[in-house]
Amino acid sequence: MKFTLIDDFLFMSRILCKQCQRPIIACICNFTCRIDNPTAVLVLQHPSEVKQTKGTVALLSRSLSHCQVLVGENFSQHDELNTILANNQALLLYPNAQAQVLSLTNNGLNSTHTSHNKQSQQPKLLIILDGTWKKAYRMFMLSSNLQALEQVCLPDTLANKGQYLIRKVAKKNALSSLEACCFALALLENELVEKKLNETECRETALNQSVDCGIYQELLTKFAQFNQFQLSFRT
Repeated sequence: MKFTLIDDFLFMSRILCKQCQRPIIACICNFTCRIDNPTAVLVLQHPSEVKQTKGTVALLSRSLSHCQVLVGENFSQHDELNTILANNQALLLYPNAQAQVLSLTNNGLNSTHTSHNKQSQQPKLLIILDGTWKKAYRMFMLSSNLQALEQVCLPDTLANKGQYLIRKVAKKNALSSLEACCFALALLENELVEKKLNETECRETALNQSVDCGIYQELLTKFAQFNQFQLSFRT
């Protein structure tokens, strides 16, 4: 039996990868890498993002060895989340006015803002909200337990220059969940190193080439390849 190109495409689109459960033609397994992250990550994902093929949480969760995803909108009475919060020193990555800007010193945190009670002896946990800006805001406002957490954000040099090319976002150069998570982990764990560039290099170099995120750099490189892979379907 002879297949045309259209037949081949339709045939491949019906076969699912056993690992990522996506059609073989859109398999994302080549864009993941195994990273043993010291700081655990919890992604709170809005229900509308679960089947979003351009989302990056699938790459993130399949790459980080310590990463959990919970789906919902109002987490105030979420028993599993509240148990996790009771047993960890949770930091919520959320850029509001109260958020502490992560830096390259003191494991990313200003020591004057770090609590010295029993909670500070618990394992550190980074919480990410996965959704559009509007939906993430709604998740935060609905969830009183999230509002009570210590909130952190990325410095502007990282936060304003994302490489998320495949999806329209409300803010210019907004970061994907994967980028935001990798940058935050690198700062918290003293993995991020800024490269010293001259004026010409600064103008010509992309953000992901002007910093090195240590053990998370490979995943950021894979993410850039994932962007190009998704863009190839538009041609």
